[in-house]
Amino acid sequence: MSETASKAPGAPATSGDANRWKALVFIALAQLMVVLDATIVNIALPSAQTDLGISDGNRQWVVTAYALAFGGLLLFGGRIADLWGRKNAFVVGLIGFAAASALGGAAQNQGMMFGARALQGVFGALLAPAALSLLAVMFTDAKERAKAFGIYGAIAGGGGAVGFILGGVLTEYMDWRWTFFVNIPFAIVAALGAYFVIREPEGGRNRNPLDIPGVLLSTLGLVALVYGFTRAESDGWGDSVTVGMFVASAVLLIAFVVTEAKVKAPLLPLRVVTDRNRGGIYLSLGIAIIAMFGTFLFLTYYLQVVKGFSPIKTGFAFMPMIVGMMVGSTQIGTRLMTRLPARLLMGPGFLVAAVGMLLMTQLEIGSSYASTILPAMLLLGLGMGTAFMPAMSLATLGVEPRDAGVASAMVNTSQQVGGAIGTALLNTIAASATTAYIKDHIGSATSKSQQQLVALEGQVHGYTNAIWFAVGMLVLAAVIVVTLVNADRPDTGAVAGSGEGAEDEVPVPVVAH
Repeated sequence: MSETASKAPGAPATSGDANRWKALVFIALAQLMVVLDATIVNIALPSAQTDLGISDGNRQWVVTAYALAFGGLLLFGGRIADLWGRKNAFVVGLIGFAAASALGGAAQNQGMMFGARALQGVFGALLAPAALSLLAVMFTDAKERAKAFGIYGAIAGGGGAVGFILGGVLTEYMDWRWTFFVNIPFAIVAALGAYFVIREPEGGRNRNPLDIPGVLLSTLGLVALVYGFTRAESDGWGDSVTVGMFVASAVLLIAFVVTEAKVKAPLLPLRVVTDRNRGGIYLSLGIAIIAMFGTFLFLTYYLQVVKGFSPIKTGFAFMPMIVGMMVGSTQIGTRLMTRLPARLLMGPGFLVAAVGMLLMTQLEIGSSYASTILPAMLLLGLGMGTAFMPAMSLATLGVEPRDAGVASAMVNTSQQVGGAIGTALLNTIAASATTAYIKDHIGSATSKSQQQLVALEGQVHGYTNAIWFAVGMLVLAAVIVVTLVNADRPDTGAVAGSGEGAEDEVPVPVVAH
């Protein structure tokens, strides 16, 4: 065991790095940029499509090119962070993301745009796990860790909604290109701050040679999985290419697991995911994100198409959810994380979010924002914020420092794959319900205005059907947490395993068998 491992729990964070709170500002800024980018581009997409002459059939690639690169390369990015050092990976990721954003903002045709989005995904896959793993190795004292992850969790959860506001403002008052250019100052400030402020703890790098078979199998498997769900949304679940992608993904990912069990220096050490606490976190987060991402999409369309909100007004309509997330993450989660086991925060958090989602199943064309959507968003944000904070912390707590990057990458992977599944699955459910509703009711509509009303009613009916499914997903996430996650409070001896030099025999927090 290394010399640092013999230090008292929390010592590295308390006495080693006086700049860790300053570092958190720049890490949080970078995370905000990545999360913003996921939604800000969606608002600008119609304008960019017109300017660049992108066909309706190809416009999905503005989103898909980013998702495929980001989701497919996350594990590889996490391993590179462990190999190079998280600070180096973080700074390189920021610079690359800024350059790719500049390319996207300057795009003159669809090929240039798709290439820029793929490059953003590549550097995002390096940046995101490096940011989370820096927090994991810099904040090891239980109370400080709770505060740091509370801030990070609030940004990770609420930043996407902020993207709707910023995207609406930039698109409406400036130009869609600024939704890309706005990343550049974020990235420059975060990179400079990280370079001068962050001091990564010594002895945490994993200098083993890269597991090339693992890199290829995981990247191709995840790309096939994300593309399969993306294609299912546009071409249907029975499409031969869609089915082929799912089959290929299953074969590749099974081969990846077999390979990782045999090679000497695996890309993803199976000990990271077979621990019941971390496995439960990854699975429950992925399932909760399925519910959340799909609902973001439905609410955006409901507010803009059905209620006639402008992009800016739609963005501000999401503010109650951001407020709820901030309160849940920085107040409830942070204050209770060192007093209660994670499952007693995450389980109820997912259930509170499910109650908020349940309110949204009552949506109708004439539903009031104040009486239906606002309380639903508050509860959804409050529940997810409370659940996200301990999830982010526990997913990286207790891992050996050399595995911190890849453990962080698994958090991002579960969210990215969950987002792809949620968008495709819930959209399919909504579209099927809408088609069936219109088919059943269009016959009674005699005038054009009545037909338009039936079409709107069909859309809302589709949304509420899909939201019922999202409610079930959140309840399932709560059940998984309560069943699998049995970690005790992090101040009962668990944090010792999270400092530098922690070994296999000190896994995650103290558990009750």
